[in-house]
Order: sequence, then C-alpha cells, then structure tokens
Amino acid sequence: MTTVDQNGTAGSGLEQFDVEPVNRRDQQQPLYAPRKKIHPKRAEGTFRRFKWLVMLITLGIYYITPWIRWDRGEFAPDQAVLIDLYNRRFYFFWIEIWPQEFYYVAGLLLMAALGLFLVTSSVGRAWCGYTCPQTVWVDLFLVVERFIEGDRNKRIRLDKEPMSPSKAAKRVSKHTIWLLIAVATGGAWIFYFADAPTLFMDVFTGTAPTVAYGTIAVLTFTTYSLGGLMREQLCTYMCPWPRIQAAMLDEHSLTVTYNVWRGEPRSRHRKVQQAAGATVGDCIDCNACVAVCPMGIDIRDGQQLECITCALCIDACDGVMEKIGQPKGLISYSTLASYNHNMKLAQLADGTVDPARVHTADGGIAPEVEHTTLRSILRPRTMIYFAIWALIGLGMLVMLTTRDRLEINVLHDRNPVSVRLSDGTVRNGYTVKILNMMPERRTVLLTIEDFPQGAMIMPLEKDDPRQAIFLDIDPDSLRAQRIFVIADPEGLDGQQTPFRFRVRDSAGSERAEYDAIFDNGAAR
Repeated sequence: MTTVDQNGTAGSGLEQFDVEPVNRRDQQQPLYAPRKKIHPKRAEGTFRRFKWLVMLITLGIYYITPWIRWDRGEFAPDQAVLIDLYNRRFYFFWIEIWPQEFYYVAGLLLMAALGLFLVTSSVGRAWCGYTCPQTVWVDLFLVVERFIEGDRNKRIRLDKEPMSPSKAAKRVSKHTIWLLIAVATGGAWIFYFADAPTLFMDVFTGTAPTVAYGTIAVLTFTTYSLGGLMREQLCTYMCPWPRIQAAMLDEHSLTVTYNVWRGEPRSRHRKVQQAAGATVGDCIDCNACVAVCPMGIDIRDGQQLECITCALCIDACDGVMEKIGQPKGLISYSTLASYNHNMKLAQLADGTVDPARVHTADGGIAPEVEHTTLRSILRPRTMIYFAIWALIGLGMLVMLTTRDRLEINVLHDRNPVSVRLSDGTVRNGYTVKILNMMPERRTVLLTIEDFPQGAMIMPLEKDDPRQAIFLDIDPDSLRAQRIFVIADPEGLDGQQTPFRFRVRDSAGSERAEYDAIFDNGAAR
C-alpha cells in the first residue's frame, strides 16, 4: 500500500489500496472455484455507525428477550416471550396465542413478506445490508477478528506468514471466541421454548432434554460456519433473495450507486491531468470502496448480485472526497431515474462523459443535478404495499383486542342419537367442551336457548333437570362436560329441533354459543 495526494505525490496520508475485487460483473466466474478470502477494511462514517447501532439492537433483542419477565398470574408462565410447545401456547408479553389461533402467526408472516417487499422496492436490499442475521453475525465475527488480528493489512500479512506461536495463538483465540458466540447463539434460541433460568441451570447440570443439546449443537455449527468461515459465500451462492430481489426494484428504488456522470474518467493524478487540459472525474481510483466491501466487489462496476447495499463504500468514498476537497456523494444512495437524468446532463454529443458539466465553477455540484428525495419512497407502489401491510396489522390488532377468551364446542352422541325414556320423554346426549383461554379460574353459566321445552341434566343428577348449570373451569384449560338434554315429544314438531348452547362468564360479559340439534326420532 502507498499513500498519494490528489496530485499523485506521496505523503498526504490518503491511502491507495492495491486490491482487486473478488467478484466482477465483467468476468464470468467458474461454476466451481476455490474461495478467495476477503479482508474488508473497517469503514468509518454515518452508515457504519448506523450498522453498529442495528447490530447492538438486534443482538440485544435476541440474547436478552428470553430473560425478560412478565407477570401473568400464578397459573401462567412469567416469561415475556415463550413458545410453549408442551402446552401448545405462544406467549408474547400480554398476548397469548392458542393453536386454533395460528392465523395470527400466518398474519405476521404475511406482514413480514409485505414488509420485505416494501423495504426492497423503496431502499433496495436494506434488509440484507443491515438486519439480516447473516449480516449481523458476520459483523460481530469481524469485530472479534479485527480485535485479535488487526485491521485489513495486518490480517493479510498474518495470512501470508508461516505458522508461529504468535500466529497460532491469535488463530486459536479468534476461533475460540467465535465458537463461544456460536454456542451462546444456540443457547439463546432454546431459551425461547422453556423457562430461561430453569433451562439454563438444566443445561449446565446435564439434566436438560436431549433435544436442547442437539439444538445448541446444530445452531453452534451453523453460526460458526456461516458467520465465521463462509461469510460472503452464503449471500453469493446460497441465499435466494439476491436472485429474486430484482423483481422488487424499479427505476425509483434507492440503491447504492457509483455516479459515473461525476466520477469518470478516473485518474490517480487528478490535478496534474487537469492542468494539462485533460478531462478527469472525481474518482481518483484509490480502491477504498473495494477495500471496505465485505462482499469483495467493486461498486463502480454497477449493481451486482453480490452487493448487499450495506453502504460502507459510501462511507469510504465520502472520506476520500473530504480529504481531496471534493463534494461527497460520488457513491451514494440514488435511483435509476435520477442516475439517467444526471448522465444526460454530463454526456457530450459523442457519448463520453464530461464531469465539468455537472460541477459549478467553485467545484460544487450544479443545481441541475437531480438528487434523491423523499418522493422516491412515497410513490404509488410503495404506498400500496404500506397500505396493505398496515391493514393486515390493524385487522390483527382489532381481532386481538376484541377476541373472546371463552369458547364452546359440542359433540352430539351418534349411537344412539336419541333415547326414549320410560316416562315418555326423549333424551339426547352431548359432550360440551368449554375452553377457558385465560390464566385464571373462571365460573361459567351454561344454558340452552330457543328451546323452551328442553332441560339439561347432569349424569349424576338425573332427577334435577334445569335450564342453566354453573361450571368451574381451571386456568388455560379445556373442560369436557357430559350433558343430557330431555324434552317432552308432545311439544316437538318435525324430526329435529334446532337450539343453542350458550356459555357466559358469570363474572364478566364474555360469552360463546354453539348451534345444536335435538333429535326427536325416538319419539316416532
């Protein structure tokens, strides 16, 4: 590596990187090729700080959430987020989802898909560049690697050095910490499926279920191999999203763009060539954008499948532009529409680009240059995505806040359907199932409606027919109660008489109903 100033002379402190991109748009890669290791340089700037913030938030949510407590009373777990497979419940703070309410999970998945479409159509592959788990854990592993082995140049030199005690110690330390992170990742995942403090002690005492150790092992292997060893290989060869995200983009989608209309032709001796009357762009071909790219591409080749739009190349280029006294934004978030507009401003009649046409006399950017604004995001396509996404979310919210936590289901006896008793009355048997979806005991009132001739009797209380029965139901449980309904056939018309079972919380307003049939066939 050498340092050059904007005239091509040494000593300004501006780094010149002798680096070749691993992936190039104009070079066809073989189907099978050995991996070329990428040593991304640490970037400094707005987008890098934003990525640090996203990494801290997402990792904090993942590792801390299972330990958050939420009081639901003595009959329910106090873990804020819990997927209780044994009892078939999903708890999320004050929300409790039962198996028959799985449509809420389907709604969340649909919202996630629409949200991904919305983000991609608005700001490109921002999901990949900032919040994808692969990106977040690779960033974390790179932090460890830089801390132990140093930044880009030191890591490259270390790779070329023969094995020594110092190199072996660094490599062992790095991979040990990577494995610890991977184990913590697998351990945090299993805590979502059981009480975290209890399972934590069980894991360390060797009394946890076998599936817990198996899950930790699998996630340790995947996190270590994908985040530490494969890195960009996953995004380039394994992930399907780069291959379908083009369908989500249009000419108004924001993507990380090298502004050819301003940067070309490139020159490492910009002012010397300008003094000689040559046409030169703002790009000094320092390769800083390539050096910081975690995917090993050159953004100056244009949009590529490997680009995750992490915008680190923007930070690197802005730093260079600041050092040489040129306006920032040579690489920027831009749209294809804005890019084409600015290219027309800079192009000459012969099709070549003259950057002077987009610069003012003092070196600034001409006012005719089109810059990306909020209108690039607020357009019909993205508004439709957002409207659908918001409607689904609002619908789910309304359903959650208005849903009843009391359900009833009734099974009619089938053999025999009805029985004629010695006193001439007809009896039908039913199994009434009442579900209490609250973490507290409830007393409910079971009644029959629209059937004045009918009455209910309990199996052990055959001499006590009545229209209403009080039943106690345990918290978060189902009570199956055998009920007989009797009626005098003299007052019945037709083969069947429809009626309704109704259950109501005796201490509240919640109620549920079930339409049933009383069979009169035995009376004929």
